[in-house]
Amino acid sequence: MFRSRANSSAEKTAVSDKVTADLSKQPRDPQAPKGRPTPKRTVAQSQRRSAVTAPTNRKEAMKRQREARRADLAKQREALASGDERYLPLRDKGPVRRFTRDFVDSRFFVAEFFLPMAVLILVLSMVQIGNLQTVSLMLWMAVIVLIVIDSVGLSIRLKKQLRARFPDEPLRGAVAYGLMRSLQMRRLRLPKPQVKRGERP
Repeated sequence: MFRSRANSSAEKTAVSDKVTADLSKQPRDPQAPKGRPTPKRTVAQSQRRSAVTAPTNRKEAMKRQREARRADLAKQREALASGDERYLPLRDKGPVRRFTRDFVDSRFFVAEFFLPMAVLILVLSMVQIGNLQTVSLMLWMAVIVLIVIDSVGLSIRLKKQLRARFPDEPLRGAVAYGLMRSLQMRRLRLPKPQVKRGERP
C-alpha cells in the first residue's frame, strides 16, 4: 500500500518536471509581460558603462586613482604656466586672486630683489677690507626698511582697489596673498605673470 503511494508521487513529480521543461522550450510571446519594467536607455547605458569601467579589485582601483591624480597634477602645472582658471589650485582661483596677481605683477617691489641683494651683502660682510662690514650692515638695515615701507604701501593700495572693484566678494586673505607674491622674484612666481610691468590690470 505504501509503495503504491510513493510510486504515484514520483510519477506526478516527473510529469510536472516534463511539463515545465516543455513550457520553457516554447518561445515567449513578444506581447507577453516579462515580469520586470524595461529600463530607460540612459539607465541601461550607465549600467553598461559602470560594468565596463568598474575596477575589478583593490589594486586596480589604486592604480586608477594614481593615474587620475597624475593627470590632475599635469593639468595643474599647465594651468600655473598658462593661467587657466579651470585647473588652478583652490588658493589661486577666482577673480579676486587673479586681480591681486595682476596688481602685484604690474609693479616693481624691493622685496622681489631681496635674494640677489642678500647674496651681495653677505659677500661684502665676509670681505675683511676697511669699512665694508659696516657698509654691509647699513645695507641690510636699508633693505629691510625699504621692504617694510613697500609692503605697507602695497597693502594700502591693494586693499583700496579690491574694495572698489569687488564690493560684494569675500576679500579675506587677498592682501596677504599679494604680499607673499611680491616677495618672490618675478620669473619664479606661480601662476606665471599674465601682465607686463607698468600694465595696469
